[in-house]
Amino acid sequence: MILPIFAFGYPVLKKKAKVIAPDHEKLAELISNMWETMYNAKGIGLAGPQVGRSIRIFIADTVQLEDEEKDLVGFKKVFINAEIISEEGKDFDFEEGCLSIPDIRGNVTRKPKVTIKYLDKDFKEHTETYDGINARVIQHEYDHIDGKLFTEYLPPLRKRLIKRKLDNIAKGKVSVDYRMKFFKS
Repeated sequence: MILPIFAFGYPVLKKKAKVIAPDHEKLAELISNMWETMYNAKGIGLAGPQVGRSIRIFIADTVQLEDEEKDLVGFKKVFINAEIISEEGKDFDFEEGCLSIPDIRGNVTRKPKVTIKYLDKDFKEHTETYDGINARVIQHEYDHIDGKLFTEYLPPLRKRLIKRKLDNIAKGKVSVDYRMKFFKS
């Protein structure tokens, strides 16, 4: 089932998500719905808070970028209760966007290499290192479960320039071709 993606302005997007247990109610169904929702919105990653669940889960599929990015070996994974162990290398900028913040993109500075410990969908523990675009997608989605949005990394001037667009998104004044849920204060 395609779930609505919660738009900028929703408090769940700014909240640190809670750890989940293996017996989390309907977890397999949620994961399946998240994949369907992400693909429907043409995304490469999606986190629990983006579908209104303040839990530490995110999914990512960078395999779909392999045609665009030379030398990329993508992955398709579920990350539960993830913890970034380290971020290494020389900072680099790359343009990011977000399904919860449609029509806004911006250069975000991140480290090119990340080591992450997480549980897979079967609650088996993994510790893995990723680099390049794979690391960036993980860092972006990880930020979601920590209540952080990519717009927080933008320089002050850029933040001022997009403030009106962000306000419009929060009010539901945006056109997207996927289901969204807007916060009514």
